Amino acid sequence: MSDHTAQFTGDIPGYYDRCLGPVMFEPYAADLVSRLPDGEGLRVLETACGSGIVTRRIREALPDSATLVATDLNEGMVDFARAAVLDERITWQTADAQALPFEDGAFDVVACQFGLMFLPDKPLGFREARRVLAPGGRLLANVWLPLEENEYALTAHRYVARLFPQDPPRFFETPFGYSDRAALTSDLTAGGWEEFHFDDVRVSSPSPTAADLATGFILGSPLTFQLLERGADLPALIADLAAELAALGGAEPFTANLAATVITALR
Repeated sequence: MSDHTAQFTGDIPGYYDRCLGPVMFEPYAADLVSRLPDGEGLRVLETACGSGIVTRRIREALPDSATLVATDLNEGMVDFARAAVLDERITWQTADAQALPFEDGAFDVVACQFGLMFLPDKPLGFREARRVLAPGGRLLANVWLPLEENEYALTAHRYVARLFPQDPPRFFETPFGYSDRAALTSDLTAGGWEEFHFDDVRVSSPSPTAADLATGFILGSPLTFQLLERGADLPALIADLAAELAALGGAEPFTANLAATVITALR
């Protein structure tokens, strides 16, 4: 089977933004933006900008004198975000967080929401973020805590695993598999960081319906490729997963208990 773990293409950005964004990503976008430093002329780089959920909030929080460059590895995500967040003060660019096309010290803040987990070489990603920061700059990032602490995602993971016991889709293991403090510390240190700390943030967040969240998981993430490769009937899966999620957090609305770690690193 192919590895589509970080491939957010085709119709995925739209479903991701509409179905996953409000429940999973908006609460942590607000938290991340609340950690931005004050200051006129602040230069901010966002990596793994996705559909622009954090980008919009960052731009709204910054003074007009600040600059914001939003990047993502997936051109489809950048195109979607550019169309969704209509603000001429944002510079959009396709870029690899492991090989950023910017000069040393070009920014005061690097922000990355739920993107670090997808980097093949995480120490290199941390090193690149540090390289493009000026002295005194900071990295603001977050990663999901394990599946066991995000039961809504664990429910979806177990559901698709039951469908294909001989070859279970493993997509969820990537976004929810990079929270071990020792591993994070090791990778940050290997990336050249010396001063950093972690904050666990837990929130309860509503989705209009359990079906919306099920649709987001099945059609708004690279899981869709892993399911199609196995011949899955996606509409049927959405209906069945929605029922399982409804048993966990209600059908309409559905409430998800989210758990993530926020990383703050100082240059």
